[in-house]
Amino acid sequence: MRATAVRRTALAACAVSLTLLVTACGGSSDADAGNGKSDKAGAADANSQAPKAQADAKALSAAELETASLAQGDVEGHKITKAGPDDEVPADGLKTDKEACLPVVHAMFGVAADGSKASAKRKVVTDPAKGAQKSVEDMSEGEVEDAMKAAFDLTSTFVALNTYDGAAGPDAYAAVKKAAAECAGGFTVTVAGDQQKIVSIDEEKITGGDEAAAWTVVQEQDGAKSAFKLVALRKAGTVATFFSFNLAAGADGGAKFTLPTEVVAAQAKKLG
Repeated sequence: MRATAVRRTALAACAVSLTLLVTACGGSSDADAGNGKSDKAGAADANSQAPKAQADAKALSAAELETASLAQGDVEGHKITKAGPDDEVPADGLKTDKEACLPVVHAMFGVAADGSKASAKRKVVTDPAKGAQKSVEDMSEGEVEDAMKAAFDLTSTFVALNTYDGAAGPDAYAAVKKAAAECAGGFTVTVAGDQQKIVSIDEEKITGGDEAAAWTVVQEQDGAKSAFKLVALRKAGTVATFFSFNLAAGADGGAKFTLPTEVVAAQAKKLG
């Protein structure tokens, strides 16, 4: 790929209005997490697979949830910061043409299900590769292309923790799994007034917490496809969601980057 093409691809990716890209484009175990494709049979009715709801589960307090959230230093090679208002899309800013798909859309943007007692959100971005040892003027065309690709090889993950009492946590997690299975063939989502097309949701394999699930989400806008990773993990009454994008890989329209397993594992460990 020529350097100009790499640059154009990255800029096109930044034009996509999913929240993840705000983080990515602005950026300078106990979980036993893994990745790899799973059988589509795993995307069957989530309610039949989920464990029985824990009626005695207690929501974490806001202070406890903050303590359980990721902090700088928890994931080596990553920068971790608290998410702010500009990093979020409110629930009323998210619409779909299929009501059944709304729980998975909410998971993508870290929106809590009904009954949430507290929330905490983080931005986690991989550290950029070390800069080239010589100036652009002294590089060959191939070296320039490699440097451009390395500059955009950043995975950005939006992490949201939402905590619930009783069966509300397991129910919220099950709703995401059910929506991902029912909407695997695609749907249309409107994000803050910008209409986008989700063309597929493919399940991947991951473990952690009391239960966990993961997917590759492929979006298409103006003829260009972008791939994202989505993970949902439940520990007791707390549900964590992780939504990731890699500028260098995701904008190629394929699933060429892996699940954020280090981030998932670190968060699962802090949830206990």
